[in-house]
Amino acid sequence: MQEEAITKTMQNEIEIDPETVSAEEILSHLRKLCNAGAAHEGILEFQSTVSFARVNKLFLSSKKDLMQSYAFSEGSLSAIGTENGKQNMSYRSCSGLKGVEILNEMDAIVEEIIAVLYDKLHSDPVTPGMYDVITAPDVTGVIAHEAFGHGVEMDMFVKDRALAKEYIGKPVASQLSSMHDGAVGAQQVSSYLFDDEGTLGTDTTVIDHGTLVTGISDLVSALRLGTTPTGNGKRESFERKVYSRMTNTYFTAGTDKLDDMIASIEHGYLLESVQSGMEDPKHWGIQCMVGLGREIKDGKLTGKVVSPVTLTGYVPDLLKSISMVSDKEELFGSGMCGKGHKEWVKVSDGGPYLKCKVRLG
Repeated sequence: MQEEAITKTMQNEIEIDPETVSAEEILSHLRKLCNAGAAHEGILEFQSTVSFARVNKLFLSSKKDLMQSYAFSEGSLSAIGTENGKQNMSYRSCSGLKGVEILNEMDAIVEEIIAVLYDKLHSDPVTPGMYDVITAPDVTGVIAHEAFGHGVEMDMFVKDRALAKEYIGKPVASQLSSMHDGAVGAQQVSSYLFDDEGTLGTDTTVIDHGTLVTGISDLVSALRLGTTPTGNGKRESFERKVYSRMTNTYFTAGTDKLDDMIASIEHGYLLESVQSGMEDPKHWGIQCMVGLGREIKDGKLTGKVVSPVTLTGYVPDLLKSISMVSDKEELFGSGMCGKGHKEWVKVSDGGPYLKCKVRLG
């Protein structure tokens, strides 16, 4: 079948262009944020950072005339504090297809950063064991990224390094859960018109009501596997090779209310403030480091906090245990994702609150 000619453009609009604001104005705002955080009792250090980027790309061939120009921004706040000889830290970031207006979002989370830090300073170690938990959207995102993000990058299928290859069309999660990846499926830092091979971005349903539907691919892996490329061919720079890489990876929202989810738990934790994650796509093991867990007893938050918390498990067991999914989702795009010889690209992940059963330690 003859390939059709494609001519498309993409250009996003931002409220405040960084080029119209002086460096001193931005630095002044960051200093204000630092001073507001550092003014609280017990704060040893408070940091604020912001970065802005603009991406301009053309892809021209005999059949394609593509252009994209878009901007995104990232901001982060972190606090280190001490009390009674105990020291801890808190961190929060925000990101999106935005400009300098992201600084206003950062204003709104200074007090949240401090509150979480104080909670961690008054926390206790978690008693290891299996628990019913509710994962906040940032924790949900890391589960999506580690569990069936890297695990469905189809260049790993070609190399027989991903167990997911054997489960296409089979149930791998609760029927309540669906997961997507795609440059056009959401609006975040990894949203684009076309990838680094000129393939138009898509909204790929990876898991559909518990069933693993497909993976995500670049051109070469799609050719080797006889599938349609999904627009996930990304490279760190022109000096690097293209890999199958995630874009916006997230679980989709359900119908449950967070209050009802909390009320359904006899004893467990609300997990939030994710720190890191890692996975083994060949054996489906997962480990996530979480900043804190808020204890739930008899359907209510007790005010007790445990920290730090390590979430571990076998991916299908974790995903099949999902029993409630909240009605709102949120994505996060600060940071980078590494692969291969540590080529780094922008990705985002997230989702709704999930109720599931996991091992904590």
